[in-house]
Amino acid sequence: MKLLVTGASGFLGRHLVAQAVMRGHDVRAQVRPASDIQSLGWENHPRVQIVRADLRSKAGLDEIVRGVDAVVSNAACKAGDFYTQFAGTVITTENLLEAMANVGVKRLVAISTFSVYGFLKMRDRELLDEESPLDTDPIDRDEYAQTKLVQEELAREFAKEHDGKVTVIRPGVIYGRDNLWTARIGMELGANRCLVVGGRSILPITYVENCAQAIVFAAEKQQAVGQTYNLVDDDLPTHRQYLHALNQYRKPRMKSLPMPWLVMRFLAALALGVNKLFLGRRAKVPSILRPAALHARCKPSTYTNQLIKDSLGWSPHFGLDEALQRSTDDADLAALTPQAAEAQTPSDADQEARTCA
Repeated sequence: MKLLVTGASGFLGRHLVAQAVMRGHDVRAQVRPASDIQSLGWENHPRVQIVRADLRSKAGLDEIVRGVDAVVSNAACKAGDFYTQFAGTVITTENLLEAMANVGVKRLVAISTFSVYGFLKMRDRELLDEESPLDTDPIDRDEYAQTKLVQEELAREFAKEHDGKVTVIRPGVIYGRDNLWTARIGMELGANRCLVVGGRSILPITYVENCAQAIVFAAEKQQAVGQTYNLVDDDLPTHRQYLHALNQYRKPRMKSLPMPWLVMRFLAALALGVNKLFLGRRAKVPSILRPAALHARCKPSTYTNQLIKDSLGWSPHFGLDEALQRSTDDADLAALTPQAAEAQTPSDADQEARTCA
């Protein structure tokens, strides 16, 4: 297959390209016009074609999409105000899907997020699966949840209006090198301290190499068309267990201040009440003190990856300890040598479960 991977220079995108090549595919890797491509790890690989494009503009997108078998839509904006994130997530998706329709490319793997779920209305320790309700009032959450919900809807409209062969994948927290802390644990209190909300709550994580391999699997397999998959690893740790494991590999160790979930939930509800009653909801408070955001980040829930495992035959190759070790050593895990041009076929990869280390 020939895959177009958008957002290829980002944290997940680099690994998507590497995993696709290791599974025998050719890749057209879209990066932003100003991206530094000298340290991507595969910039000189003969199976990778790098294209510079700003997806916020329609100019030239038809030619970028033309000739590929599938598009892995990974580009998104996670920072900035609503308009910045809307342009970087929604407008880019609209333009990409229009280009796909123009040139007749129908296969799409859309990368979404757990942030689209309506955590505030879920019960504590309720199972989050693909049938869980989406957030119907994301304005109280954050810009990221709002724009990702719109992005998912665009992908589903593409499936209906253009006979698109769409798969939606919702990863949990993707972790790896330079992305080992997550706000789902609580809040950082300086460089080496953190507030841990609900230490025994399960952390819905997926290691970046495991995540990238699952996404490439989905692009390959016909049974993934029309499906939505939640993506997490096996044997998920609690917040406390994750920090303990992380401290085995990082120096200096991160010291934690425990905060029970029920206490934190009460404080957030109290802050909302005070803001409503006395300040007309005009006060800007930290997200951890806004109930909608707090529940999305820290609510104790349970998770499953059974659907994607049963449907695609995927299973995470790396467990927590090995993933943390790989994330803290010196090797570039997305690097590919030119000799990898004679890549394995997807069936070989299934049998050998090789990685791009």
